Amino acid sequence: MESFSQVLFLLVFTSACVIKAQGVLLSTHFYQELCPLAEEIVRQHIEAEIYHDPNVAAQLLRLHFHDCFVMGCDASVLLDDVDGMLSEKNAVPNKNSLRGFEVIDRIKFALEIACPGIVSCADIVAIAARDSVVSRGGPSWEVFLGRKDSLKASFYEANRRIPAPNSTLETLIANFEDHGLDIVDLVSLSGAHTIGRSRCTSFKERLYNPPPFEAVWDERHYSFFHLLRSICPEEGHDNDLVPLDLKTPRRFDNFYYLNLLRGNALLNSDSQLVTTDTEFVVSDLVWQYALDQRLFFEHFTNSMIKMGNIGVLSEVEGEVRHNCRCIN
Repeated sequence: MESFSQVLFLLVFTSACVIKAQGVLLSTHFYQELCPLAEEIVRQHIEAEIYHDPNVAAQLLRLHFHDCFVMGCDASVLLDDVDGMLSEKNAVPNKNSLRGFEVIDRIKFALEIACPGIVSCADIVAIAARDSVVSRGGPSWEVFLGRKDSLKASFYEANRRIPAPNSTLETLIANFEDHGLDIVDLVSLSGAHTIGRSRCTSFKERLYNPPPFEAVWDERHYSFFHLLRSICPEEGHDNDLVPLDLKTPRRFDNFYYLNLLRGNALLNSDSQLVTTDTEFVVSDLVWQYALDQRLFFEHFTNSMIKMGNIGVLSEVEGEVRHNCRCIN
């Protein structure tokens, strides 16, 4: 018979390593016996990819976000077009914008050699997002694993459920709430914009047709917008890329929030966090993260774990794809 201390240890150990998402048990040790080197294989590939192209880190982090916000974290975003199914890759928020697919392909190829048919594409995307953040100096977190891959994609949902770069604060809050995420999740996950780049077309309207609350700029706004106009002229250059954080574009830190407070938000959706918050709940979090990077990291990791549990599929509802671009 087990002693009280043994039972207590088991309960603590289990609660720390296993969570239930949509009725599916996820575990930080899911591949411990089935594919013990799974996370190490992903980590090594991520380090190599980012060594050759530092922009890969932001691409993979964004890929995880865009996957989870459409039908859940199920790798539906990786599926290509087939007869009767339009890929999410061609949806407005993703087309000519979402990247990192070839990186996931290469990681999946290596895992299929090591452990055929074991590691899901959805789990690869989740691990890759964590390792990408770490590679840029950001925090680490335990990734709960055991997701299954979707049997379908949704072009319609991808167009409807991914927040647009010109979203209002009210739209952003409602969108996150619709995914089971709160205001802390919204503000902390927005901090992912401390790395990565955005196309001129995503913010050009702010430069040449600013909304009323930005119509009167102080000197800081004027200088920032003048710089952006030199990179993104009114006509053409829509697909040219600009760092979301002009100060430390390749380092995962809290400069994103400092930029917001200085009036240097690239996207309208980012600017909304400090300009239209009449109750100061959102802007207060921006100030807290700007002053305390450790707090930002703590909230960000908690929110990433929470987001990673959206819409997880069971064994019956999904599968482990052999090729991330198509169902088995």
